[in-house]
Amino acid sequence: MNIKKIYLIRHGQTDLNHKGVVQGSGVDSSLNDAGRSQANDFFECYKDVPFDKVYRSGLKRTHESVQRFVDKGIPFETLSEINEISWGVREGIPVDELANAYYTKMIESWRRGKTDIGIEGGESPDEVLVRMKKGLNHILSRKDESTVLICMHGRAMRIMLCLMLNYPLKMMDIFEHSNLCLYELTYTKSMFKIDKFNNLDHLNC
Repeated sequence: MNIKKIYLIRHGQTDLNHKGVVQGSGVDSSLNDAGRSQANDFFECYKDVPFDKVYRSGLKRTHESVQRFVDKGIPFETLSEINEISWGVREGIPVDELANAYYTKMIESWRRGKTDIGIEGGESPDEVLVRMKKGLNHILSRKDESTVLICMHGRAMRIMLCLMLNYPLKMMDIFEHSNLCLYELTYTKSMFKIDKFNNLDHLNC
């Protein structure tokens, strides 16, 4: 039986993360000092894992989070299909009390199963799921890659994990995440199994 090991991480911290500003796929921010430190910590803990490929989204905060693996010579591929959800007109805007109420209402709608609804000008979780399927199928189709590192984004990661584990999207918030967290999974051709859940041990190595 062919087994694929997947190390799924969220990018490191950006200044907008620190300030609580929504980024989304339309804001291409860089890591801040804390994010670069997180990326270095992850690399130091996992540099000896025999990754066959590094996958990253089309946004530079994921590129910077895995750059040391790329510098090491590990093959990499950029997949826009695993970009963060688009938050539409709300991207890059500080979250005030009114905006927070808007986000809370939207997320509550998703938790009730209305995942076909998106923020104005943005994507719905259902729309993100369509491109996630395309990205995941591409990754799984590579028979020569038994151990891969995927760097992506918070909401996109939640949707990806629902896809992998065959959970309804209304349950996506059970998948907690922090900057540079790790979900380690095993794929056995028929199912995924989570071996590490929102793991941050590498930040204390």
